[in-house]
Amino acid sequence: MSIKPKNLIGLLPSSGASGLPWIVFFFLSSLIIGLLGIGHLAEARITRIVIQNRTSPAFGGASFGVVGQYEQLTGVAFGEVNPKDPLNAVITDIELAPRNSRGNVEYSMDFAITKPLDMSRGNKTLLYDVPNRGNIRSPELNIGGNATNVGDGFLQREGYTLVDSGWEGDLTTGLRISLPVAKRRDGREIRGRVRAEYILGSPANTQDVTEPPAYEAISTNNSRSTLTRRVHQNDPRELIPNSQWAFADCTSVPFPGVPDPTKVCLQGGFDTNHIYELLYTAKNPMVMGLGFAATRDFISFLRSGNRDRHRDLENPLGDGIENAIMYGSSQSGRWIRTFIQLGFNQDEHRRQVVEGAIPHKASNRGAFNIRFAQPTRLSGTQHSEQQYPGAESPQTWDVSHDPFSGITAGQLERCRRTYTCPKITHTNTDTEYWQAVMSLNTTDSTGTQDLEIPPEVRIYDLAGTQHGGGNPLAQPPAVLPGFPNACQLRSNSNPFIHAQRALLVALREWIVNGTEPPPSLYSSLARGSLVRPTDVVIPYIPAVNFTLPGLVNYKFYLDRGRRFDVEDIAGIMAEPPLGGAAYNVLVPQVDADGNPVDGLRNTNVQVPLGTYTGWNIRKAGFSEGDSCDLTGAFIPFFKTEAERHTAGDPRLSLQERYPTHQDYVGKVTAAANDLVSKRLLLREDADSIIAAANAAAVP
Repeated sequence: MSIKPKNLIGLLPSSGASGLPWIVFFFLSSLIIGLLGIGHLAEARITRIVIQNRTSPAFGGASFGVVGQYEQLTGVAFGEVNPKDPLNAVITDIELAPRNSRGNVEYSMDFAITKPLDMSRGNKTLLYDVPNRGNIRSPELNIGGNATNVGDGFLQREGYTLVDSGWEGDLTTGLRISLPVAKRRDGREIRGRVRAEYILGSPANTQDVTEPPAYEAISTNNSRSTLTRRVHQNDPRELIPNSQWAFADCTSVPFPGVPDPTKVCLQGGFDTNHIYELLYTAKNPMVMGLGFAATRDFISFLRSGNRDRHRDLENPLGDGIENAIMYGSSQSGRWIRTFIQLGFNQDEHRRQVVEGAIPHKASNRGAFNIRFAQPTRLSGTQHSEQQYPGAESPQTWDVSHDPFSGITAGQLERCRRTYTCPKITHTNTDTEYWQAVMSLNTTDSTGTQDLEIPPEVRIYDLAGTQHGGGNPLAQPPAVLPGFPNACQLRSNSNPFIHAQRALLVALREWIVNGTEPPPSLYSSLARGSLVRPTDVVIPYIPAVNFTLPGLVNYKFYLDRGRRFDVEDIAGIMAEPPLGGAAYNVLVPQVDADGNPVDGLRNTNVQVPLGTYTGWNIRKAGFSEGDSCDLTGAFIPFFKTEAERHTAGDPRLSLQERYPTHQDYVGKVTAAANDLVSKRLLLREDADSIIAAANAAAVP
C-alpha cells in the first residue's frame, strides 16, 4: 500500500542527521520528494473542455448593478491524475484503477459556470459550489433563488463567478462524473460486503416495491444475503425470509418479478414504519475518491489563466479570477471537510486551490473515499444511517485526542504542513447538534472541556434553525409552515439565509482585505449554553409518545475492521461494524420560550413568534417517537392568554409579549440593527426584515 503524505512526513526526524534544523530538513526532504515525481506531475491535468451550451446573456438579459449581464456555460471537462503523485495516494483504490498510455487515471465530469459577461466587471472571486447529489445549491444564497431562478440576484450583484462540477459517480441525474471501476491487479472484479438501508417517507403505491441496492449484486441468488427490518434504530433486527424478497424488478411484473442484480423487490412492499437493512455481496466499486482530485484540478485550471503549461485549452474564465471560495451545504459541506482533511486544497503544482471554504450544515465528514462508497447516505442520524461512517474522529479542526479510537489528530494537519489551509466559515443549524453530534467539534470526546478553535476557522451556530432552512419570503404569521409528512410538529421555517449572506461577505473581506470576520458564535460549556440532553426543557410540545433525550443522535465508537482507516475515513470497511464506547454528546440550552440562548441568534429568535427547534418527532405509522431526520419544528405561540391557558402552554401569548404592533416592530428593528452593527446581517436584508415586521399581523 502506498505511504500516505501524512505518514511520509511523520517519518521525518525532528532534525537532520547532520544537525540541520528541522525546518531545513523538512524543506530539503520535500524538495527531494517533489523532484522524484516531477516528470509525471506535469502530465496530471484537465486535458479537454467541451462547452455544450452557452446562454449569453443569461437570465433574460437582466443586468446586475455595476457588474452588468451574466452568461451561463454547461459542458464536460476531461482530465487525468497521476496515481504516483503523493497528493493522490490517499485516494482509495487509485492503484487499482485502469491507466492510459501515460500511466494516468482518466475521468470526465459535467460542469456549469455562471459568469459575468465582462469578467473585468466581476469581483474576481470564483465561488465553487459543491453539488449536492448532483444538484446546484449556491443560487439559494439569492433570496427566492434556485437552480433556474436568479431570485434577488445577490450573488450576481456582488460579482461572483459561480462554478459547479460533478464529483459523485453513482448518480443518474444532475451533474455527474464518470469514474473508473477498480479491478484486481490480475483484472478480476472486486467483490465486497455492502450494507444498504431503505426508509420510505410515504406509503408505497404498488404492492411490490422495487428499490436499488447501493452496488450491483454479484448474483440474483440471495441465499447469502439478508434483509431485515426494525421499527426503531436500536430495536432488534427482524429477519425477513429470503423467500419473501428478491434481487428483481417488480415494477411491471408481480413478485418474484424479473431477476435483476441492480434492484431489490419485497413481496407486499416496504412500509413506512420500518427501517429495512440489506446486507449482501456487491461487485465493481468505483474509485469514488477520484472526485476530490478532479474538483481540485478543475478549480485550479479555471483560476490559472494562461500561466501554466499545456494552455492549448481555452480557459472560459480567462485571467478573470484572483481568489476562490468553496461552498457546500449538507452532504456537500461534509465533502468540503473531507476535501480539506485529505489534503486536496493543494494542486498538482503545489499551490493553494481555494482561499476560503464554507462547509454549511456539516458537523461531520463523509465516507466519500472508501471502497463501495455510498455518498448519498447520511453520516449517521438518530433514526436512519446511524452506523454509517462520517462522524469518526477527528471531528475537530485543530488537533484533539480521542481516547475511544486512540486517535490524536485534526482536520487541518495536512494543509498546515503545506501552508495551503483556507480560511473557513463553518456554519451549522441546531439540527446538527441534535442529529449530527456537532458538540464534538468544539468539546473533547468526554464532553467535559471546551476546545480552542483554530485562528483560520470561525464557527457559527445559526441558532433556532433547522437543517433544511426556511423560506424568508414565507414567514409566520403571514404563512404558517405545514407538517412534514412523517412528523408530528410543524416544520421550522426560520431562515438562515440572511446570516449566510453576511458571513459570505465577511469571508471574502477576510481573504481580500485581511479584515477579521465576526467572532465565532456557538454554544459552549464555559458559558453554560452547551448541556446534556436531559438538562433541556422545552416548555410546550404538542406531541405524543416520545422523550426529548430520545431524539438525540448519540455517537458510539464503531470498529469497522483492520482495513478501514478511521482517521481518514478511507480504505475498506467491514460490514456490519462492531459497537463500542459511547461519546458524551451535548446540545444547546434553551430559554423559557424553548429557543437557544447562544449562537448567532437572528431576529426570529430574539423577537420570537414561537419555539424554533432543530428536531421534530416522527408520528404514528412512521416509527413514532423517533427523530424526523434533518427536520426541525416550529411551535407557534398562541394569540391570547386565554388560548394558551386552555392548551396548558406556559409561554406568553403574542398579545402578552407584544402589547402593540409598534412594540413588535420596534423590537425587530432594534435586533436587526444590532446584527448589522456586528456584521452578522447585511443592511439590505435588515431593511427587508423590518419591512416584513411592519406588514405582519402581530399581535
